[in-house]
Amino acid sequence: MKVEQIYTGCLAEAAYYIESNGEAAIIDPLRETEPYTRKVAQHGATLKYIFETHFHADFVSGHVDLAKKTGATIVFGPEAKTSYDIYSAQDGDVFEIGKVKIKALHTPGHTLESTTYLLIDEEGKHHAIFSGDTLFIGDVGRPDLAVKSDLTKEDLAGMLFNSLRHKIMPLADDVIVYPGHGAGSACGKNMSDETFDSLGNQKKTNYALRADMTKEEFVKEVTDGILPPPQYFAKNVMLNKQGYEEVDEVLGRGMKALSIEEFETKKSEGVVILDTRHEQIFNKGFVPGAINIGLEGTFAVWVGTLIKNLNEPIMLVAPKGKEKETVLRLARVGYDNAIGYLKGGFDAWQTANKPVDQIKSIEATELATLNKSGNINILDVRKPTEYQSERIVDAQNFPLDFINGHLNDLDKEATYYIHCAGGYRSMITSSILKKHGYPNVIEVKGGFREIAKTDIAKTEYVCPSTLS
Repeated sequence: MKVEQIYTGCLAEAAYYIESNGEAAIIDPLRETEPYTRKVAQHGATLKYIFETHFHADFVSGHVDLAKKTGATIVFGPEAKTSYDIYSAQDGDVFEIGKVKIKALHTPGHTLESTTYLLIDEEGKHHAIFSGDTLFIGDVGRPDLAVKSDLTKEDLAGMLFNSLRHKIMPLADDVIVYPGHGAGSACGKNMSDETFDSLGNQKKTNYALRADMTKEEFVKEVTDGILPPPQYFAKNVMLNKQGYEEVDEVLGRGMKALSIEEFETKKSEGVVILDTRHEQIFNKGFVPGAINIGLEGTFAVWVGTLIKNLNEPIMLVAPKGKEKETVLRLARVGYDNAIGYLKGGFDAWQTANKPVDQIKSIEATELATLNKSGNINILDVRKPTEYQSERIVDAQNFPLDFINGHLNDLDKEATYYIHCAGGYRSMITSSILKKHGYPNVIEVKGGFREIAKTDIAKTEYVCPSTLS
């Protein structure tokens, strides 16, 4: 028996490869199919099943394309309704993969169809559970993504309590927990950096598995402090239910090298320009009107949060050799309309003497000096919880998550000093403000990580005036 976790850090997502006696299964694959088909071929196996723990919201799964290419059966839990062929597993259904078995445990709560898959080894021993977004390491799935008019997040949280108590916690302590996500995912509140653990240890350390916890306490703790999900979550769910364009076609379209003339023509038509270079390279020179979301950060999450329309045509300015990666990472979250990239990248644009914009960056020490000498406008673009724990006195909390709805709250004549935690989000914010006609933006290099070393950082709790 072979069990392999395939972890993708930028999405904090885990897919799984299971193999026994020449047969294989994949659990929760990402959009691209090649890594999975290659792995199956390398081991001389046949892909028999593609198990989905639920309809994912934070990425587009590769199950439809993978099934077309391999003939494998797509398996969802009860109540899953799709526009393509699936096997709808009922609670307790057992699937054979070589000499091992997978048992479906219906565990609703995160969503109604959420299902945990129990791996039973060749000796008949319970070996591991693939818990999707039902149980994470240190946390459980948020219960607010499948809310309907007749079903509240509290209702779903109650279902999740029952699923954990009656389906998962009775399993042996030595069963391995393989979750769908790790730290950094928006599918939970406080996930661990660890990507697997024993169930016994989770029973001891995971707040949601406390033996003495009542259902009422569980519902309150699980629903408290949940931030609104990114706007693309619901759209990804629909793609996962209804199907999507083949990823190879998406890649083919997005990998068109655009000449400077073609790029300029599309730019004049209002096409979104997405520059995916590092923030401290971008700020030194970029195509006017470009938005910076760097590949080295949580790229997909911020694209999905800030670009509202999945079908928006997007042109790319990418680091050399990273063009295909950029198109693929857009497709993972349903942004399939990349129409090409600037041939030769920004260097070609600059060499052709085309207009260039810049964003000034200053050190935290300079900000501290300026702040002491007089009133300046400081925008803290971190999340409210970050701002509440540590901040600069009199800084305005202007979370990047909500920037598109609050641009009119700023003065186009004013100068704004912008910081986040480390510099990634502040450059995104600065580029968006520049694009929308706010010329006087100055980004603080290193963000609050560096500001905290000065004497203008305060740590006591505040009740902020926060945009949301």
